[in-house]
Amino acid sequence: MTTLSEKISDQSTREVSKRVSQSVFDGSRLRVVLLVDVNDGAQQQFLEAYEQLCNQVAQVPGHVSDQLCQSIENPSQWLITSEWESAPPFLTWVNSEEHVRMVEPLHSCVRDTRSLRFHIVRETGGEPAGAASRRRLQASPRIGDGVIRHALTFTVKPGSEREVKRILSDYASPQARVDETTRLCRTSLFMHGNRVVRAIEVRGDLLAALRHVARQPEVRAVEEAINPYLEQERDLNDQESARVFFTRAALPAVHHVTADELTEGERQALYYPARPDCGMRLAELLAQQDEAAAEDPDSPVLRSTIFQRDDVVVRLVDVRPGPGARALLSESGRQAALGSLLDGEPVGMDLVTDRRSPDA
Repeated sequence: MTTLSEKISDQSTREVSKRVSQSVFDGSRLRVVLLVDVNDGAQQQFLEAYEQLCNQVAQVPGHVSDQLCQSIENPSQWLITSEWESAPPFLTWVNSEEHVRMVEPLHSCVRDTRSLRFHIVRETGGEPAGAASRRRLQASPRIGDGVIRHALTFTVKPGSEREVKRILSDYASPQARVDETTRLCRTSLFMHGNRVVRAIEVRGDLLAALRHVARQPEVRAVEEAINPYLEQERDLNDQESARVFFTRAALPAVHHVTADELTEGERQALYYPARPDCGMRLAELLAQQDEAAAEDPDSPVLRSTIFQRDDVVVRLVDVRPGPGARALLSESGRQAALGSLLDGEPVGMDLVTDRRSPDA
């Protein structure tokens, strides 16, 4: 049986498009680095929790190996590194409810964590590199635009959509400057039915920006105002409750492509309901479609970012003004390969607000 990882690896022989600045679909091996700050005196508790987690992770498809390291300078600082066959199996696991439950014992003994994910581009030592192993390294470095893209998604109680839309559209923008190296560039908020999607663009440190936004009084007031309408309950004053909510709400960017043209476009969000366990494959096919569109001078697509978590797939597209996005939506719905992965028709989401920093 061919795995998703193998399917994607087979495609890595294609030339990497210079227009694609971010993608998890090139089949390269993945290195994940988790920086952990352990509570004082909880080192043994942390080690025992890790050993239990390690045994469980070893059974996850796509997992290759992991290491646990303790700082020689500060015993509270730990480093967990793991290797995966490629990014998709890791993302499928890390975004699952199984992962939320699996890591719960760790959070009772740590102050802070920070996760970093890297495609392996080059390596030395080990076995001689044959054709198969070369294919599993990222072929060339990607050239980005300095912008990090991320999204959050959650659902609200049916019947509350109009009130939630009013709350989310009526608040003062937070301060764009986070620190000397980080600033907020753009926030776009969309709704379809009772699903909310908030996409953000940041220059600098994404985690610092997210924490900055969470501390802003105007944002805090909005979050408190929508609390009664959320389908998943949360208490922002309870660190664990807030952590679990935002972990489940995270909607990572898995692919971004930009055409050569620098024209400012019209922003649209397209929602693709995936069949169970088909979200990653659906996102991959959409990524291939967007790569082709970026190479086509007649395509209305200027920029496209695909976000995916479980069976939620959202495509954020900047198009030339006009009916371009709706045409893309209709085209996607007609494609047989996509249709077999969809659990319903793709739809355009309603724009609630789109805010840009003046000097973004």
